[in-house]
Amino acid sequence: MQAIILAAGMGKRLGELTSGNTKCMVKVNGIPLIDRMLSQLSKLNLSKIVLVVGYQAENLKAHVGNAIAGTPIVYVENPIYDKTNNIYSLALAKDFLVKEDTLLLESDLIVEDAVLNKILENPFPNLALVSKYETWMDGTMVRMNDDCDIVSFIPKSAFKYSETDTYYKTVNIYKFSAEFSRSHYVPFLEAYTKALGNNEYYEQVLRVITMLDKVELKALPLDGENWYEIDDVQDLDIAEAIFAENDQRLKKYFCRYGGYWRFPRLLDFCYLVNPYFPSPRMRDELRANFDVLLAEYPSGMGVNSLLAGKYFGVRQSSIVVGNGAAELIKSLMESFPGKLGVTFPTFEEYPNRREKSEVEVFVPANPDFSYSAEDLKNFFADKGISALLLVNPDNPSGNFISKSEILDLADWARERKIRLVVDESFVDFAIGDDNTLLRNDILDAFPELIVMKSISKSYGVPGLRLGVLASSDEALISRMKKDVAIWNINSFAEFYMQIFGKYEGDYRKACKKFISERERFQKRLSEIPFLRVIPSQANYFLCEITERFTAGELTAKLLNEADILIKDCSTKAAFDGKNYIRLAVRDTADNDKLVDTLKGF
Repeated sequence: MQAIILAAGMGKRLGELTSGNTKCMVKVNGIPLIDRMLSQLSKLNLSKIVLVVGYQAENLKAHVGNAIAGTPIVYVENPIYDKTNNIYSLALAKDFLVKEDTLLLESDLIVEDAVLNKILENPFPNLALVSKYETWMDGTMVRMNDDCDIVSFIPKSAFKYSETDTYYKTVNIYKFSAEFSRSHYVPFLEAYTKALGNNEYYEQVLRVITMLDKVELKALPLDGENWYEIDDVQDLDIAEAIFAENDQRLKKYFCRYGGYWRFPRLLDFCYLVNPYFPSPRMRDELRANFDVLLAEYPSGMGVNSLLAGKYFGVRQSSIVVGNGAAELIKSLMESFPGKLGVTFPTFEEYPNRREKSEVEVFVPANPDFSYSAEDLKNFFADKGISALLLVNPDNPSGNFISKSEILDLADWARERKIRLVVDESFVDFAIGDDNTLLRNDILDAFPELIVMKSISKSYGVPGLRLGVLASSDEALISRMKKDVAIWNINSFAEFYMQIFGKYEGDYRKACKKFISERERFQKRLSEIPFLRVIPSQANYFLCEITERFTAGELTAKLLNEADILIKDCSTKAAFDGKNYIRLAVRDTADNDKLVDTLKGF
């Protein structure tokens, strides 16, 4: 068995990274792609490695040399690499193909060792390695039958998103027997290039071959093994996260702050949403209007504050819409002088927007970090604060203060001319049907009260980036409306607010379903001997790790061994390095997978 690596291309989409070196010299976490691939191939007892070179050929040959760990390296040069595609590069190596069984690879791939072992150990002589279609994949797709025969190759021009559930992406690693190359591949390759020229792709030849009655090429699907094809800088960025060393992988993921759809196998227990909303029918309505929403400008702040007021039953003049709550938090925290009272641990975006000298911190003296409105009044009574923040339920503790207690706290704050900022982003997950403060009569009764709500959390639409802030202080609302951009939300977010009223019943049902699943999940988590689960009225649980692992160790272990992402809270303020983690509540299947994984540990 020999290997042939196609490495003649210019890699233009990688920009300056390939201005002086070929694509396979690009480094992933400090290691050139070609070095990694050659090292892997050198362990497979191959007779030789044939490297087809072109762009920056001399640099590549000087870097690689003539052997790797005792395996000879032979070069084939494509002098017209800038005028041809990889069908020509492979045609230049056809004399090697017909003489020996071959492992064919493209040089812009990064794979784990198990991928190469999988194709070599399979007894079938002619194989195309394939992977079930995922949204990041581009290029040639195939369909296969139950016997893994490739039924058809799907070129880009015939690709249909409506049929992706039947597609497999070619990994661009093949195994050909010498007999298959002599009797099928090379003759068809020669005929194809003679008829259609050299500016084609070698997989087009396989497409023609699969049209024959008797096909000798089968698909070999991957089963979760990691691989990535690097065509541009974003591919490189993603590959560096997937293939990071265990001690660096967690950092690579967290520094992204989201966008985890690029990692389809990742199970995210870190970010907080409602797993049961929007309903399927609401999603269908959003899809049905995709084309017009994509092509049209959204309305300005006047219309969107009207929609938000309708959404929550609040006057237009008392509410401002944000591109996520984060935009509104920034504006709010810059709007008043003096000290901000904060209970730690909490959502730190608020205090992070103030100077440390402007933040007065209360830390509950109990292992659950629980507190009441009375605790807040007692602590902050003599602290000289001008504003008090209450995240309710709090994040990450899940601590919840009832509506009656908050109104009592608001009365206390009004007497002292203290602004009371209540973030109720998670309040719809709390038990009870009337916990919100977003009501005109409440806002009017307490002019110092400011209510923040992130629509991402309980409504399950973080990708829309929606948040609202409400207050009867119309001067504050007016100033904040001027502070944000006139088109600060997009048409999809605006349309979502417009149609929400039709689905409010579905939303209430989703919240009840969520509360039921949260109770079930808490019981299951309590079965884990090394976790102490703190009761929560939100869509997450704060858990203390009581033995066996540190918070950092467990977080890394879940990511590296199970592709599960959780929040390590030990670095947050007030935890003092103690071993706490936060686990989002997802749907039943995902929650059970987490529990079963933890039990396995």
